[in-house]
Amino acid sequence: MNLLGNTMTIHPAVIRNVDSYVLVDTGTPGSDEDIRELIRQAGIEPSQLHSIIVTHQDIDHIGSLPHFLADHDGTLDVYAHEDDKPYIDGERAFIKGSPEVVRAILQPLPEGRRREFEDAFSPSTPPNVNRVVVDGELLPFGGGLRVIHTPGHTPGHISLYHEPSRTLIAGDAMVVHNGELLGPNPQNTPDMETAIQSLQKFKNFDVRSVVCYHGGLFEGDLHGRINELTAAYRASISTEKK
Repeated sequence: MNLLGNTMTIHPAVIRNVDSYVLVDTGTPGSDEDIRELIRQAGIEPSQLHSIIVTHQDIDHIGSLPHFLADHDGTLDVYAHEDDKPYIDGERAFIKGSPEVVRAILQPLPEGRRREFEDAFSPSTPPNVNRVVVDGELLPFGGGLRVIHTPGHTPGHISLYHEPSRTLIAGDAMVVHNGELLGPNPQNTPDMETAIQSLQKFKNFDVRSVVCYHGGLFEGDLHGRINELTAAYRASISTEKK
C-alpha cells in the first residue's frame, strides 16, 4: 500500500465461514481493490464479505472501510470497541492524523472515492460501527474469535484470538521487524505504559501463531517474548528517571 508516497506492507486478516468471510481491518484509503484481489487469490469470492472487524481507528486500518460499505450498500456489520467507536463513526477527529494529513492522504484518490471517505467519517452521516464489542466476548466467526481489549496504541484498540487455530491477530499491539517480534511502535503509541500492560493479556491464551498488521507472521515463544519486552521497557523507564 502507498501512504503519503511511502510504500507500506500491511496484513489484514480474513476469517472464513462456510459461505462467507469476515475481514479484519481495511487498509489505507483506496486499497480495497488490492485487498479484494488478495482475497480472490486465496480462493474466496470477495462478494461473500459478511462483516468487518476494525481493530482501531488509525487511518491505515479504517481507510477503505467507506469503500467496502459503499460497495455493499451499507449492509455490512462493522465491529469495534466502544472507546474507538466515536472516531470510527466520525463523531470525533482521529487521535492520530491531523485534518491536513488526512487531506494529503486522500488527495491521490478519484473524487468519488474521496467523497465516500469524507461522508463516511462525518458526524452528519449515520455511524459506521453497528456492533460494539467488549473485552472477552466470543464472536461466532471461524469457530470462535475472542476479543481482547488491548488499549494503549489507541483507547479502543482490540486484538483477536482465533481459538481453533490458536492464532493471535494482534493489530498494532505488536509488530514484526526483520523477523523479530516487538511491542507497539512508540512513535505511534500515545500511551506506551498502557500498551505494554495490555501485552500481558496475551499470556492468558495458548498462542501458536501471531499475525501483526505491520510485519506479518511470527511463530515462536510469545509468552517469553512478552516478558522480555516488558522487562526492556521497565529498564528504559528506570534509566530515563535517573
